[in-house]
Formats: sequence, structure tokens, C-alpha cells
Amino acid sequence: MKIKTKLRLGLGILFLMILALSLIAARYVYLLKEDTENILQNNYKTLDYSRSMFLAIDGIHTDPGAWTKFEQNLKDQENNVTERGEGDVTRKIAGHYASLKADPGSEKLPVLIRNDLAELTLINMKAIQAKSDKALTTAQAAFLWIALTGTICFLIALTLLVNLPGNIGNPIRELTESIRAIAEKKYAERLHFSGKDEFGELARSFNSMAEKLEEYDNSNLSQILIEKKRIEALINNMHEPVIGLDENKNVLFANEEAIKIMGIAAGDLLGKSAVDLARQNDLIRVLIQEEQSLNGSSGHPASAALKIYADEKESYFEKEIVDIAILPTGERSKKFIGQVILLKNVTPFKELDFAKTNFIATVSHELKTPISSIKMSLQLLESSQTGAVNEEQQQLISSIKEDSDRLLKITGELLNMSQVETGNIQLNIQQSSPYDILKYAVDAVKTPLEQKHIELVVEADDRLPDVKADMEKTAWVLINFLTNAVRYSQEESKIHIHVTDSGQGIKFLVQDEGKGIDSRYRSKIFDRYFQVPGSSKSGTGLGLAISKEFIEAQGGNIGVVSEIGMGSTFYFELAKA
Repeated sequence: MKIKTKLRLGLGILFLMILALSLIAARYVYLLKEDTENILQNNYKTLDYSRSMFLAIDGIHTDPGAWTKFEQNLKDQENNVTERGEGDVTRKIAGHYASLKADPGSEKLPVLIRNDLAELTLINMKAIQAKSDKALTTAQAAFLWIALTGTICFLIALTLLVNLPGNIGNPIRELTESIRAIAEKKYAERLHFSGKDEFGELARSFNSMAEKLEEYDNSNLSQILIEKKRIEALINNMHEPVIGLDENKNVLFANEEAIKIMGIAAGDLLGKSAVDLARQNDLIRVLIQEEQSLNGSSGHPASAALKIYADEKESYFEKEIVDIAILPTGERSKKFIGQVILLKNVTPFKELDFAKTNFIATVSHELKTPISSIKMSLQLLESSQTGAVNEEQQQLISSIKEDSDRLLKITGELLNMSQVETGNIQLNIQQSSPYDILKYAVDAVKTPLEQKHIELVVEADDRLPDVKADMEKTAWVLINFLTNAVRYSQEESKIHIHVTDSGQGIKFLVQDEGKGIDSRYRSKIFDRYFQVPGSSKSGTGLGLAISKEFIEAQGGNIGVVSEIGMGSTFYFELAKA
């Protein structure tokens, strides 16, 4: 019997016994619950009604409300007849009470009613006793069955605890000792498990392995040839292009996928120098260009995806270069023996990324029209010609206006980012005045500056040459810097703008007196969607990323200088016209 079957059988029986124990316990608990509920809900209510009627019949001549009380309890009792004979006694009580109500002065009728109530009480007391005896019998049966089932579960668990570790542990211990012997090149070692379970199969496989190792020890060459063919088969069956180079840049191997995308026959590729092949093949030149510059180093910087025409369409591949080094026998330092170039097909991911970018661009473009319509409607509402609005309505209009401005800003940033991702940034590079760019940006942030009572200090050289720039997008970057500075500055603080001639170009700097940026986050500040932890989450995290793309697309550079508690200085530099 297989070990898996043994385990399933033993644990299955134990599971079924535990399940039976649970079901038995649940059944008897339910029966006890029903017995106690019957006593409480039926007999206890009847006794309560009887006691109330006793008290009412005693005060029937002195308390006018006793009649009503008696009738209500009698009515409740008539709806609670649960025991044999209880209905007849209840009807007798109702008959005697009707007679008493017709002849209130009778002295015999109250006595008869009391006798009837005593009889009713006696019936329910006997019923309670009988149900209590039944509940006790149920509890005893429950204890017996639970104890019996629990004992069986204990015996099964004890059997598994005693036998199972030995059945599994002993063969594993023998296998470990045999593997240790094989590692010491004692290839004559064999396992002797006669069973037909997994350990028996393991012993047969182990013995077969030991025999083959013994054969390998006697004939290394044949085994090496087999392994070489096996490795070649594995490489050729890989679905990604793989190329192997030795330490002299000669091509050792290339699988069928690599040969297909390079367009070179295998005979013209294998054994040839990759440097020589690169003079005739652009793809090989791109593949070895990076590793040549690193000269066999172990690390390789990440590169952009390669666009290659493969599978009858343009495909994208990510290149990975793996250095191969071995530790020669008797030496302590590793020796570089070659490299493996892997090309991972990322075309599906690129297609998804293009689809995502186009979707964002389409949605952002479609959203701008209704948002602009909302802003136009708000302007009409604010106009006195439309009609007067009260203070609460004006607050709602202001709130809607702020939200629509924020939505318009977000959609604009998303649209700009989609242009960046698709490489379709449309620039109108021309000779532009730094003063015009500065004035445009300053005018755009006057309102938030006045709201926080922030003083804007502008320092610019007297005679600045023009710059080569797209004035609109450059001003957008400066406005973004100023908006961020206002957001993170305290009220009644200062923001400094410096426009200087750096010699190589014109430099724009925006310096605030905020809390600054931690050194851990400065390298990520221009990443898409990144926001410094603990800062305001009102933006999208795209503004600085778009600014970086706009400035670099114009041939400029952008950066930040900041320390905690010392404020931040964002800057960009553009070439002179």
C-alpha cells in the first residue's frame, strides 16, 4: 500500500470519527435544548398562569381589576394547552369562572376553581418531572456515545502517533545515509526497501542512479556527450532567443529563436567572432555593444526594450546579459569564461502599455469638454445678469468651481503624460524671452500667493539673452514649481525666483521656505505618481514628471536641491538662443 494511501486512510478514519463525535455531540445538545425549551416555554408558562389566577380568585371580591387579570391569564392558558388532560381542566376552569361571573356571591364556585387550578398545576408538575427524567436520560446517552467515540479517536490517533513517524522517518534516515555515501563516491551503495510504496520506488530509482553513477565513473566521455546534447536540446527548445559567447567574444551557441531574429545561418554564426559579425549585422552590434563597454563585468545597466521585426510583426525584447564565471580546481578566485545573452519577448506588455496610454489620452481628451462646459456654466451662475444667489449657493458654486479646476488640471496632466509616453510631445521651439516666461508664470500664481499672504521675491539679471524653448510648456513648468512652492510654504513666508545666466544657458530657480525634502526621496521626486510620504495628496504626482519630460525634450536639464528644515530649490536650465 502506498504511503499516501496509508496516510489518507488513517487520517480519513480519524477525520470521520471526529466528525461523528461532533455530530453526536451536536445532536444530543440539540435534544437537551429542545427538552429544556419545552419545560420553559410550555409547562412553566402554565404554572405562571395558574399562580396568577390563584391570586386573582383570592382578590375577586376586593379588587375590581382581579376579574380582568383572571380572564387574561385564562385566555393565555387556553392558548397554551400542551399536556394530556390539561385541556379538560382548562375548560372546567372556564365553565366554573363563567358560573362565578353570573353569580358573584357564590362561595362554592371559588373553591371549585381553586381545585381546578390545583389539578392543572399538578398535571404540569408531573409533566416537568417526566421531561426532566427524559433530559437526564438524554444526557447520560450523550455522555456514553461521546466517551465511546472519543476513545476510538484517541486509539486511532495513538496508533498513528506510534507507527507513522517510524514508517516515514526510518527510510528517510537510511536514504540520507546512502546519499552521503554516494557523495563520498561510494557508488556501490544500495537501498533495500522491499515494499511497493513510495519508498520502494525511491529505492529502485536510487539504485538505478547509483548504477548509472558507477557507469559514469568508468566512462566519463560518453556521459559528457550525452549531457552536451541534452543542454543543446534544452537551449533549442527555449521560446526566447539565447546566445552564448566565450571569453574572446566568439559565439559558442545560439538557439533557433536567436538565429531566426538575427537572419544569419547557423553555420555562419557559430564559432565566429561576435565583433566581426557586428560589422555586418546591426542586431548583433546592439547586443554586444553594452557588454563590450563593461569588459566582462558582472553588472549591466538596464536598457530600453529593443524593437525587432519578428513573428511577422514588430516585436519588443528586453536584453539581459549574464556573466559566467567558474572556480578552477585548486584556485581561490573565479575565472571569467563567457556570457549568455537572453532576449525576453515583452511585446504583449508593450501592446498593453500602448493600449493603456491611448485609453488615458482618449478619456482625458473627452473629459476636458464637459469640464470646460461646467466652468462656463459656473461663470454664467456667478454673473449678476443670471440672477442673485444667496451665501450658501455661492459657497456651493465656489466648491464646484474648485473641483472642476482640479479635474481640469488632472485631465491636462494625464493628457500631457500620454503624449510623453507615446513620444508625441509637440514642441514649438523658438526664440523666447526669459522675462516673458517669468511674467506669464508669476501672473498665473498671483491669486494663491495673495490667499496665503506670501511675498514673491524676483531676482533676474538686467540683460538676459533669449532662450531656445517652447514658451508655453516652459512657463507651465515654472508655474508648476511656483504652485508646489506655495502649497508647501507657510503663510506670510517668502518665495524667491532667480533667473540667471549660467554661461552655458539660462537657469530658472524657485526657492521656498518649506520643510524641505528628505534625502531618501530626492532621487524619486521626478518619478511618475510619486508623492513624498506625509505630504498633501491633493495632486496626481504627475506634475514634476511631466516637467522633467518637457525640459529634457527641449535639451535642458532639471533638478532639485533640498534639505530637511532648509526649504527646497527647484531649477531648470535651457540653452541660449
